Amino acid sequence: MTKSDLAEHLYETVEGITKQQGAEYIEATLDLIKQTLEKGQNVKIAGFGNFVLREKNARLGRNPHTGEPMPLTARRVVTFKASQILRKQINSACE
Repeated sequence: MTKSDLAEHLYETVEGITKQQGAEYIEATLDLIKQTLEKGQNVKIAGFGNFVLREKNARLGRNPHTGEPMPLTARRVVTFKASQILRKQINSACE
C-alpha cells in the first residue's frame, strides 16, 4: 500500500473531501509522525502500534562484499511494535 492508496481510500470513505485533500491529510499525518520521531519522542497509535526510537552504539562491522572490517557510526533507528489488537487481527486472518 502506498501513500496514494491511503489518500484514495480516505477520499472514498470520508464524505465531503477531495482527492487532493485526502493526499494532504495523509502527508500531514506522516509529517507529524516524522517530526515527533526527529525530536526523539516515540509515537503510540492506540490499536495499531508504537514507533520507538532506539540508540545504536558505534561498532565494528564487516563489508559484505570484501569481508573487510569497517566502522559503523552511532545512530538512531526506528522500530515498530504492533499492538496486541493488530496482532490478533492479523493472526485471525490466517486461520
